[in-house]
Amino acid sequence: MQLEVGAILEGKITGVKKFGAFVALPGGKTGMVHISEVSNSFIEDLSTVLSEGQEVKVKVLSIAEDGKIALSIKRTLPPEPRPNRGGAHGGQRGGQRGRSDAPRVWQPKAAAPQGEMSFEDMMARFKSQSEEKISDLKRVTENRRGGGYSRRR
Repeated sequence: MQLEVGAILEGKITGVKKFGAFVALPGGKTGMVHISEVSNSFIEDLSTVLSEGQEVKVKVLSIAEDGKIALSIKRTLPPEPRPNRGGAHGGQRGGQRGRSDAPRVWQPKAAAPQGEMSFEDMMARFKSQSEEKISDLKRVTENRRGGGYSRRR
């Protein structure tokens, strides 16, 4: 029997190691299933999932020139449904869930409740907020200009 990449075959496990399992294929050939190709979920110890003599369905991934055959069990399994991550557009990537196409307009942050603050407390808060804004502005402008470092001599 001629093996082809992409073929799905039945085989019997002949050995289980930490890194993978050896599978006897029809025609007297032997291939290996790497631990990462056994299941869609994480497997710490392969011997908990597979055992010698077990019949498995495998897919031929590659056949090297030296005769080594790479196999996969997980590629013969039906795909697992992906969990819904919520939001109106759960399948979108990059954090764009539920955003509309309307342009974004800057809105100032709501002021923290003042309560019973003295004039000195209000001035101290204003000063710290101003210093934060100035340092953010400096950081952004220095990054655009190259960080203030010049190579001219």
